[in-house]
Amino acid sequence: MTPDELKIRLEALGPDTQVEVDDLTGTQNHYQATIESSVFEGKSMIQQHQMVYALVKEEMASNEVHALSLKTSVPKKG
Repeated sequence: MTPDELKIRLEALGPDTQVEVDDLTGTQNHYQATIESSVFEGKSMIQQHQMVYALVKEEMASNEVHALSLKTSVPKKG
């Protein structure tokens, strides 16, 4: 899975979702994703991460995505 493919998949969380994906090793299977979305509102960090991992469950099971480090947040109001 390329970084762009992963970004598109993670943007499926919701219409206002902003995603940045970094390929940590250059092998296109170890990623860090920074995700900001209003769908995380009221959710714990664990719940937020579970929502993200659910989107790439098959890729992680097949080792297409071997590692995915997450930083999730709700957009700042103001």
